[in-house]
Amino acid sequence: MKSNLDHPQVKFGKTGVLIINLGTPDSTSWFDIRKYLKEFLSDKRVIEVNPIIWQIILNVIILNLRPSKTAKAYKEIWMKEENISPLLYYTKRQAQILSGQISEKNLIIDYAMRYGNPSIKSKVKILHDAGCENLVILPLYPQYAAATTATVCDEVYRTLMKMRWQPSLKIIPHYESDPLYIDALVKSINKKIMEINWKPDLILASYHGIPQKYFDKGDPYHCYCHKTTRLISEKFDSIEIKTTFQSRFGPQKWLQPYTDKTLESLPAEGKKNVLAICPGFSSDCVETLEEILIQGKESFLGSGGENFDMVPCLNDSDDHITLLKSLIQKSI
Repeated sequence: MKSNLDHPQVKFGKTGVLIINLGTPDSTSWFDIRKYLKEFLSDKRVIEVNPIIWQIILNVIILNLRPSKTAKAYKEIWMKEENISPLLYYTKRQAQILSGQISEKNLIIDYAMRYGNPSIKSKVKILHDAGCENLVILPLYPQYAAATTATVCDEVYRTLMKMRWQPSLKIIPHYESDPLYIDALVKSINKKIMEINWKPDLILASYHGIPQKYFDKGDPYHCYCHKTTRLISEKFDSIEIKTTFQSRFGPQKWLQPYTDKTLESLPAEGKKNVLAICPGFSSDCVETLEEILIQGKESFLGSGGENFDMVPCLNDSDDHITLLKSLIQKSI
């Protein structure tokens, strides 16, 4: 029989908080982009197509053609001095600031990416090895969708299934109507309007889209997006706010109205001064900076628009940190 001296050292008594965002390639190289897209587009919650057929399409066609286009988009927004994507930069900053502001004893706050690095699996292991017997997961998606929040949960569960000593687990749910979140968005709109020298005819609230069939199957995401816009409008009613959906992929029907088509049609409707906001993104990323602020602006102005700008995501702002801090403190 072994003595106590032979027992392996085990750390214990801590709580780990893991804030998790979508993910990012390691660099703008073709190979890193391809690796990232392969992981992302292989997720069965993201692409609900017959997996055998989809893997043929993905590996034969998409992963040979799309990386070049995606790499170009990332190069437009890559933070060259830090050599990091904005999404990874701000998610890391959020974790660092929260660690400094929440002074709970035996609490460790870290960050991970659902796709790419640092992975959920690697960070859960680090927290477990540090003695975290309790694990709190905060998916950085205000509006729940199966293709975002649920797939974060899937990966956390898969990781825990392979652990001999599992921590207790708490998943922080969607927060699309949290008063602190709505207030932060309204303040960000007011701040941006004070910075520009023109008055918007319309504020376009653009959310990431999902295929229409996901909604038809019962995904509540569409409703949560409209709820967020409604709550913003109740506190900011001086300018009309319109909900649209961006980033559609493939030939199937997605949630409408489409952001890109709306931007093309607005000037003809007399809306020539437009301010965009992307409430569904917790940090600026390729979808907000390249798709909206670059491509969207170019399309709008090319269709006869006169002024276009975008409200930055909440990123590492004080209001956003206050929100995330509140969500975490309710769960620890």
